[in-house]
Amino acid sequence: MADVTDPDEGLDVAPVPVLDEDAEPPAPSDMGSAPQAADEGVDPGRPAERRGEPDEREEDDRGYDDLRRVHQLVNNNFYGVVDASGAAFGIGAASSPGLAPGTIEPEEADRALRFYLPPQPCFDEALDKLRENFLVVLTGQDACGRGAGSLALLREILGDVARLRSLSPANALADLAASRDLKPGQGYVILDYVGELPDRAVQAYEIGRLSEELRRKGSYLVVTAADTTRRRLALRDHCVPWYAPDPAELFEHCRAMLPHAPLTPDTEQELLERVGEQRRPGDVVAAAAVLPREGPEQALDTLRDRYRERVQEWFRRQPRADDLLPLAALAFLEGVPERTFEKECAALAAHVRNWEQSGERPVTEADDETGTPPGGAVARQSRARWKERAVGLVTTEHRPGQGRDAGRSERRLVFTSSRVRELVIAELHDLYGYELWYPLRQWLGDLALRGDLDTRTEVARGVALLARHALVEVDENLLKVWSEGLTNQRVTAALTLQFMCDVEHLAPQALNIVVSWTDNSGQGRAVTAAMALTGRLGSLYRLDALNGLWSLAQRGERIAFSARRSLVLLVQTAEHDPERVLFILRYVRTVIARTGPGSRERSIALHTTVQLLEAVGLETAEPVTAALLRTVPDSARHLGSLWADVLHSGNRSRAVGALCRTLVQLRDDPSVTGAVRELGEAMRGAMTGRQWAALCHHLSIALKHPDYAIPGARQLAQVLVGSLRGRAPAGPRRTIAHLMSTASFPSAQGGRSK
Repeated sequence: MADVTDPDEGLDVAPVPVLDEDAEPPAPSDMGSAPQAADEGVDPGRPAERRGEPDEREEDDRGYDDLRRVHQLVNNNFYGVVDASGAAFGIGAASSPGLAPGTIEPEEADRALRFYLPPQPCFDEALDKLRENFLVVLTGQDACGRGAGSLALLREILGDVARLRSLSPANALADLAASRDLKPGQGYVILDYVGELPDRAVQAYEIGRLSEELRRKGSYLVVTAADTTRRRLALRDHCVPWYAPDPAELFEHCRAMLPHAPLTPDTEQELLERVGEQRRPGDVVAAAAVLPREGPEQALDTLRDRYRERVQEWFRRQPRADDLLPLAALAFLEGVPERTFEKECAALAAHVRNWEQSGERPVTEADDETGTPPGGAVARQSRARWKERAVGLVTTEHRPGQGRDAGRSERRLVFTSSRVRELVIAELHDLYGYELWYPLRQWLGDLALRGDLDTRTEVARGVALLARHALVEVDENLLKVWSEGLTNQRVTAALTLQFMCDVEHLAPQALNIVVSWTDNSGQGRAVTAAMALTGRLGSLYRLDALNGLWSLAQRGERIAFSARRSLVLLVQTAEHDPERVLFILRYVRTVIARTGPGSRERSIALHTTVQLLEAVGLETAEPVTAALLRTVPDSARHLGSLWADVLHSGNRSRAVGALCRTLVQLRDDPSVTGAVRELGEAMRGAMTGRQWAALCHHLSIALKHPDYAIPGARQLAQVLVGSLRGRAPAGPRRTIAHLMSTASFPSAQGGRSK
């Protein structure tokens, strides 16, 4: 069979990396066993270490079970809207165009630039530099409007109807000039560029080469980055410091474009005073949009940020330790059962006591009247203390648990708003130093190691919020440690990176951290990287995630196993996102087409493919393939090509079983008849006549197995293989209809073609 792939659907798949020196060739098996390879850094001749592999596999399995559970519980959070109100001049929490690499449609740019006001003089300076060099880098603080500025600059040069394209922040600028990514007459943006790995550091002559290539093609590139980029010599001459427009001017600019809203002089003065305090253009635009729709009071509420005022007022009172520590603990354990929270809060107090007894300065002085240690006395009514401890910040709710406890509710401490949690962590970071954060980090490390899944999920959320203010500290003191630790720690690290993607400027940083873990950083970090490339991270950076996982799939068996599991998770979580599903299927088809017959890479690709075809839904036992055929148009064509590839490989038995389970699942749904027929046509078009006849033979046998011999399944199989009945097979003597209708086959025992 010739490999089939659509020429117009080719993806920029990463080249196959150099194989590990200790890799072993795959062992062929009709049952499609995994290609065997020695774990990296392990001497194949040392049986003592080999005996540890099943334990590692079991631990990794448990880690992926945890990830699957979290994806089930917070799927909407991972794939919902990212809070991006400050990154572009939009309204609400819509994700700004360009966050996910890909085409930026004109309508998307229209929404982002509806109220855009070019900041001067930086806009004109950047425009001149872009026209001169075809490349400019906008540097500045987060949420100052760099993203919207990049779109406005490109539109100024290319016109309003230009279709712009966002490139991955993981792209190496040094490699762009020689890549196939740059097309003539295009506008490109790279949002929140975070730099490159040390061994691929961009050099001045490479930037010059990129500029010349852009000039030659008549294309333009705008990069947005943090202020630190200005210190990089290679980019220094291309950087323009970017500033947000004057908030008062922006507010009046928006009001002129919106329906008139009458204001009293006092209200207008207060509104303008509040507007002048804003630093995020998105906040100013949001208030202006609310004004004509909901009135001046609601616009003032939008600007006042009462939650910030409450949190700051609470910390201005300089709380004592037995008030401060519970609030700090809640910032990382919001919503866990109260009994769990109390236990972990006592553990935090013990960490603080140990730290203070070491001779260092205490977190805060004990109250003179009580003189009690942070834990408080048994007689103290600690639960009642919340009524006076954090008024307006914390409340209690009764929520049901998960799993066996789903029918029973428990009291849980929660913040009055999700914003309060972020503000509390920000104040803790701004006001307290090593004397608080050292024991707090030790406590978080304990929770990441021994906490249950719900506890570790909340720890990951809290640490992701902390990363907004202390990314380097989070990376070096928490993520690096957890990423090479035990399963619980690695899952917590992976979840933290997922939750970091809820903030636009942190999403590229999360990707950069994961990429660094895939580059000769050891097995533990490589497995953690594979875990992290699922979920929100894999959704935003699709091609980067797939290329990364494909690269990991070439490594030692433990890492390859994790990469395959992560690919399956990507498909499971993308089940209700047709565009992303088709992207993954096209990618896998391209990978198979680019591997040589009989090669190790092809064996790995086919083994991975059969795992994807066997996958069940994230929340149901229904095969994912059945759900895709039912709900995703055009999936049949890609699935048919993949099935054709694996059906005449060493994975044939598993592939036939996956096909039978899909037919059984769809047997009572007449709406899928067309999709099943299209699936059969795609499979038949990718196979020779002899291979097609062999499939009919094996399918007929398999459908007699008790698991598949269900009324309706054989009829749907007849639709699958009979869709091209009029075309005579090239090789076999018997017709397809005869093969499917013959009743003299034995029960499902064999299945090998002759």
